This record gives sequence, C-alpha cells and structure tokens, in this order.
Amino acid sequence: MRFPQSFLDEIRARLPVSEIVRRRVALKKAGREWKGLSPFNAEKTPSFTVNDHKGFYHCFSSGKHGDQFTFLMETEGVSFPEAVERLASLAGLPLPKVSPEDEKREARRKTLHEVMELAAKFFEDSLQSRAGARTRGYLADRGLAPAVIARFRLGYAPAERFALKEYLGAKSIPVEDMVEAGLLVTGDDIPLPFERFRERVMFPIHDFKGRVVGFGGRALAEDAPAKYLNSPETPLFHKGWLLYHGAPARVAAQKGEPLIVVEGYMDAIAMVAAGFEATVAPLGTALTEDQLGLLWRIAPEPILCFDGDKAGERAAFRALDLALPGLAPGKSLRFAILPEGQDPDDLIRAGGAEAMKEVLAGARPLAEMLWLRETADARLDTPERRAALEARLGEMLSAIGDETVRRHYRDDLRARLARLFAPAGAETRPFGEPGGRFRRPPNPRQALSPRSARLGQSQILRGHHSAVPAREALILLAVLNHPWLLADYAEELAELDFVHRDCDALRRAILDAAAAESAGDAGALAARLAQTGAAELKTRMERAITHGGDWEVGPEAAAEDVTAWWRQIVSLHRMKRTLSKELREAERALGAEPTEAHFARLQEVKRELDRLDGTEALIEGFGAPSGRPVRTL
Repeated sequence: MRFPQSFLDEIRARLPVSEIVRRRVALKKAGREWKGLSPFNAEKTPSFTVNDHKGFYHCFSSGKHGDQFTFLMETEGVSFPEAVERLASLAGLPLPKVSPEDEKREARRKTLHEVMELAAKFFEDSLQSRAGARTRGYLADRGLAPAVIARFRLGYAPAERFALKEYLGAKSIPVEDMVEAGLLVTGDDIPLPFERFRERVMFPIHDFKGRVVGFGGRALAEDAPAKYLNSPETPLFHKGWLLYHGAPARVAAQKGEPLIVVEGYMDAIAMVAAGFEATVAPLGTALTEDQLGLLWRIAPEPILCFDGDKAGERAAFRALDLALPGLAPGKSLRFAILPEGQDPDDLIRAGGAEAMKEVLAGARPLAEMLWLRETADARLDTPERRAALEARLGEMLSAIGDETVRRHYRDDLRARLARLFAPAGAETRPFGEPGGRFRRPPNPRQALSPRSARLGQSQILRGHHSAVPAREALILLAVLNHPWLLADYAEELAELDFVHRDCDALRRAILDAAAAESAGDAGALAARLAQTGAAELKTRMERAITHGGDWEVGPEAAAEDVTAWWRQIVSLHRMKRTLSKELREAERALGAEPTEAHFARLQEVKRELDRLDGTEALIEGFGAPSGRPVRTL
C-alpha cells in the first residue's frame, strides 16, 4: 500500500523521533539533542543522538541514520507498511482510504486467507485421522513430539485427487478460489482441476502477520517426481518475500536470540524444538536477494547454518556472493558449516542442542569465508597464479557497495595476501608500518599454500564440530603427558563416551599405541602417534584448552595429583553425559505432555547440570604434591 506524503508528515509531526526512540533507548538531554547508548551496538559511552528539530536519529558507532519509521524497521524488523500502521495507531490517525481497486484487491486477499486457513485445518485433521497413521509414524521417526507437530500445524495431504476440493466445496468455497490460492492444478489440457498436494507431509507457510499464505509438501512416496513441492506464486504467496517460521523468529531475535538460517523445513523445526527459537529457512530454494533483505531487517548478522555436504557448501558460497553488494557498517553474515554428511536435524538428534551450540560458536565471518573459498584449493606456486588470486579478490571487492566496508575488506585481504606470500625469513611487523614485513609460515611449503594450520581446522575442509569439548581434551592430554595412567585406566578410557569425532579418533590411536607396547613414556607415545598420523589431533586438543589454570594435565604435575584429578574428572564426565541424556529425555517428555511433573523434572536436571560445572579438583589438599597452593574445602 502506498501512503500519501502528507499522511507520513502528519505522523512525524504528532510523534517526535525521541518519543519513539525512548521506548527502547534511555535518553538524556544534551543541548538541543538527546543522547543515549546505541541500540545497534554494545557500547559504554553514548554515541547515539536524536534531534527532534531536524527529525532524525544518528548512531555514530554503526553509521545508522533515519526517522521514526526507519527506527521501527531497524529495531523491530518490520516492513515499512507495518511501521506506518503502528505509528499511525500511536498517533491516533486512521489509515488513508484506498482506491476502489485497492479495496477490491484487499477483499480478495481476505477471502483467499480464509481459504488457506480452511485448507490448513483440513490437512491438520487428516494427519490425525486413520489415513494419516503412516505420516504420524514418519514424523515420530523423525523425532517430532505431538506438541511440536501441533505448534507448527503440520498436516497430511491424502492421496485422493479430490479430497480437499470436496471438503472446501462443502464449505461453499468456489473452485476458482481454490485455484487462485494455489491448491488446485488447472490448465487448458486439464478438464477437471485436481489437487496440487497429494500423499505428502504438509508444512503451512505463514506471512509476518502469522497468516497461512502457502504450503510446502514433502512426498511420502520414494518415487514421487518431486521430494518437496511448494505452493505456486499467488496473490498471497511470493516465495522470495517469505521465510519459513519468519514471524516467531523475528520476535525471538528482537529479544536477543541469534538469527539462524537453515536449509529446510524439518531443519528449522528441529532447531526450534531444541531451543533455537530465532531459526528460519528459505522456502525450498536457494536464499534470494529479497530474503536476505528480510534477514537483515531482523538482525544485522544472521548465521547461515547449511548442511555439511557439497550442496551446503555451494549454498553458503552463493549466499556470500549475494551478500557482498549489500554489506554495510555493522551488517554482514556469519557462516556455520555442519559436520560432513549431517543436517541440523541429524546433528541435534545425535548430539542434542550442545552439539549444535558448538557448531554455532564456530561460525565464521564473511571475510574469512571469502578467503577460504578463494584459497582452499588454489595452486599458488607461480607468480602468475598468485596474481590471478589477487585479481579474483579485487573483482570481488568491487562488488561491495559501501565504500567504508570495501576499504576495510581491502585492508584485510592485503594483510592476508602479504602473510601468504611472505618470503622466507621475513620479519614480523604490524601491517601498515613503514617497511613492515610479515611472519613466514612455520612450514616452508605454506609460503605458497593457503592450507595453513588455521585453515586446516576449517569446518569446510574438516566437517567436524566447531569446538572440541574442553573436558574431553583434558582427559586425552592427561594420558598423553602421563602414559603411566594407561596401566590402570586403559579400560576406563576405552569405555568413556566422547561426543567429538577428533577426541574419539585420538582415544583410539592412544589405545592402539598402548596395545602395541610402544607407549612407555610421553616421548614414545608422541612418536607412535606421529607415525600413525594422529599428531595433528593432539595439537587440536591443546588448542581447545584456553584456561591457564589447567595445570593438572601438564607433564610437571605430580602423580598423586594427576591420579586424584583423573578419578574426579572421569566421574564428572560420566555424570555430565548421563545428565545431558536425562535432559533431552525430560525435554521430550515435556514437549509430548506439558505437565507440572515433567516441568519439575526438567528444572531438576538443569539444576544438577549447573551444580556439576566448576567442580573439578575440589579435593582436600589437592596440589600439594606438585608444589601448588593447597586447596581446602
């Protein structure tokens, strides 16, 4: 809907910018302006100003600038028409009358909304009927509790060609409305319109006002021509302007939840069920420019979490190219790539929400993803090939529309190139200093290869979880530095439940070395691991330990302290794994049957997990044999 300029000016006159802003920002008077902390960036010194006389706000930390309407759009992720409607209501102004043609179109849309709501109810009822038994079994096998199915209004489209048509017809819905809503297929060569969705799990798609505007259907038959089928473009359904679970995700993101983008409907549902409320998905196709714009209205740095396969990698890279022209100060993307061969649904069912948190914690900024893409498989052994890399990067820089962002990308890529191409023996100075040179990579072969140690840990190349669990790394490092532990605890080590693949692989390598009787001391064990190619895994464990107080695993720790520490950390590890499983079971029970007893059980397990954290080595007299300050209880 278009609004007359005079109407917008009247809203501005009745609602000063400060009145709208102060609903979210604490403002203090500063001369003719107001000042406060930025709502867009975390800061301690106010850099956000509002000038009612000039009718705008300006944020110096993020560069964002605008009026009453843009502030609402930026902070609440609403569209311009929604912002106008809200502010008009606050100002006590009725919306301007529309033309007869607009009124007719709006009435038609309301009718179609009613048709879509009836269709959604039909699919829901069909799922709960006898005919929907197979589909209910499929959803149960995918781990979806009844409460989750009801929340997302999942349904079932029967195999019959006219079941929905007859249902809507009985409610006096004309066939023409069913066709226009995208529910029936028609054409010159089709004498009788028939149903678009048959023998499918149905996913209702809502607009940002929570109304059903379309459907996605997943085929139950393995030989179906299309595994997923969406509604066609209709007066209500414009695929590029919608996001699955968009409206609830926008609310969650405004409350501080990270905005996460996954590839499919089931992935989004699994994420939300696991507690990641601000999760959305494009509608069965690659992310579009319009959808990217919607994401940026909701949050400045959405996290794209794509499947851990080649298709997921390609989707991430397409999104990267799509984002470059729209980058602006404070507005970008981050990328979290899943373990190889897994999607979010797989990962959450296998490792719970904690495994997904690991992946999200390792989300990489767009600049790093760009660099990894261009250098991961590049051959840079000649001047011409290195020049070609520079040319490709320069071409990509030209796609960035914002001059400030482009300049910072140019500086970042220059620094990366300088480190990559640094000659042997180059000295290290900060980038930009006169005569500054860059540290040569430790391995001479890396001087002309982008596969640095850091790149070697890239999720794109490794496909592993983004972070090694610290407790698992500590257990393994203790054995590596004190192989004598294996004499008494090898069987215990073999039985521990490790969630990270690198940890499990290193554990197996250690036990194999011990079985071969080639691990009598730390040096011999390290040599054996180097022979089997497992030395890199030890380096990954060491990088996972960032707490300087974890001296117990070091080679200098006394045997008495190591033994006492080992017994406790193994006990804590087992307790944590048991409680994590109980937590998932409690969450599933609460989702299936939201009773007070199930809620109380969930809270109890969470309290036990909280009490478990931070209890390592709380042992009377611990540390004395190693010459450390003695801890007392």
